[in-house]
Amino acid sequence: MRRPGPGTSGRAARRRRSRVPSWAATLTWKSAVFLTVMCCALAALLGALVHAGVTHQTVDRAREKALSRLTDVTAAYETGEALPPGSGIDPPGLPAALRALAAGGRRGTLVGEHDGRPAMWAAGPADGRALATQVDYTQSARTIDSLDGAILVSSLLAIGATLLVGVFAVTRVTRRLHQTARVARRISAGDLDARVRDPRTADPSRPQDEVAIVAGALDTMASTLQRKLQTEQRFTADVAHELRTPLTGLSAAAELLPPGRPSELVQDRVRAMRALTEDLLEISRLDARTEAVDLDVYELVPLVERVVRASGTGTAIHAEPSTSAAHVRVVTDRRRLERVLGNLIANAHQHGRPPVVLTVDGPVVTVRDHGPGFPDYLPADGPQRFRTEAGGKGHGLGLTIAAGQAAVIGAGLEFRNAPDGGAVARVTLPEHTGPDDGAPESGTGTKCPPRQEQ
Repeated sequence: MRRPGPGTSGRAARRRRSRVPSWAATLTWKSAVFLTVMCCALAALLGALVHAGVTHQTVDRAREKALSRLTDVTAAYETGEALPPGSGIDPPGLPAALRALAAGGRRGTLVGEHDGRPAMWAAGPADGRALATQVDYTQSARTIDSLDGAILVSSLLAIGATLLVGVFAVTRVTRRLHQTARVARRISAGDLDARVRDPRTADPSRPQDEVAIVAGALDTMASTLQRKLQTEQRFTADVAHELRTPLTGLSAAAELLPPGRPSELVQDRVRAMRALTEDLLEISRLDARTEAVDLDVYELVPLVERVVRASGTGTAIHAEPSTSAAHVRVVTDRRRLERVLGNLIANAHQHGRPPVVLTVDGPVVTVRDHGPGFPDYLPADGPQRFRTEAGGKGHGLGLTIAAGQAAVIGAGLEFRNAPDGGAVARVTLPEHTGPDDGAPESGTGTKCPPRQEQ
C-alpha cells in the first residue's frame, strides 16, 4: 500500500481548515452579508458625494472671502496705507506653492495654517514678491469634520436598521421554507397525512409568492400520492379477502384427492397460495396502521430459542457473553417479534447458504447467512413487495412483513451485506431498564398497556 506523502496530508489539512461552517451556507446569513455589503457601499457612495459637495461649497466661500480681502490689501499696499493684521509681503507661514505662484505674477488661494490654526491664504504679485493675506478657516474645518462624523453615524444607523429589517423579512421566508422541508421529510418517512397548509394557498384570489407556490405543489403531490397508495392498499386487501373463500374450498377439495404425486403437488400449491394470501392480508393491515400492539417484558434469549425451534432449521444461536445476554429483557410484542425473527430466519435459509447464525448482543439480534448477500437496492431502499432478483424464489413479502412488524413494535431493522460475504439483518429492540421482577419467557412480568399503531 502506498503511503501518502507530506504534500497530500498538507492539502487535506488545508481542506479541513478551509471548510465553511454550516451556518455560513444558510440563506439568512447570505442575505445578511449581501445587505451589509450593499448598505456599506451605498453609504460610502452617498457619504463621499455629500462630503465632496459640502466641502466644495465651504472652500469656495472661504476662497471668495480671502480673495476679497486680498483686493483690499492690494489697494492699501498701492496707496501706501498700513496693511491689516495677518497681511504683508512674504508673511511667515505662507505656503511655498502659493508664494511661487504669486512671484510668477498670478493670484491664487490655498488652505494652510497660521499660528497653528487652519487658514485660507490668498496671495498676489507685488513688485516681484508675494503680497498675501489670510482669513480664519477654523470654523469651516470644524463644519466639515462635524459633517463627516454625522455621515458616519447616520450611515451606521441606516445600515443597522436596514439589516434588521432585511434579516426579519428573510427569516420569515426561510421559516416557511424550513416548514416545507420538514413536511417533505415527514412524507418521505411515510407520513402521507402531513401537509404544509400555507394560508396563502387556501384563497386562490390571494397573491402567492414563490414559497407558497412550492408549498401548494408539495401538498398537491402528497395528496395525489396518498390517493394512489390508498387505492393500491385497498386493491391488495380486497384481492386477498376475495381469494380466501375459494382457496379454503380448494384446500378442502385437494384433501379429498386420492393419494399420489399429483395430489401432493396440488396440495403444495394450494398451501403456497394460502400463505401468499395471508401475507397480503397482513401487509394490508400494516399499511392501514391500525394494528394494536400488546407490549410486555420478555427475556430475549429464551424467546429467540423458541423461534429457532419453531422454524425447524439448523440455525445456530450465539449469545455474547460480555453483555450478559442471557438475562437481557426487552419490551416487545412477542407474537410480532416471533414473526419478524421467523421471516428473517426463513429468508436466510431460502436465499442464502448455511451456516445461518443468530447472534444476541444485548437488545440486538442479528441474523446472518453466508450466501450471496442482499440485492444492491435492499440495504439502501429497504425491502419491496413483489420485487426479487432475476431467477430468485419468493415474492419479496417476507422481509416486507418483517420490516412492517418491526416498525409496529418500535424496533429498528437494518439490512446490510457482510464484507466477507453473506446477508446480515440486525434487529434492535427496546431494552427493559426497570427493576428485575423475574419476568419469565411467557411474559408474566410487568404488563405494558396496549397501544394502537398510528
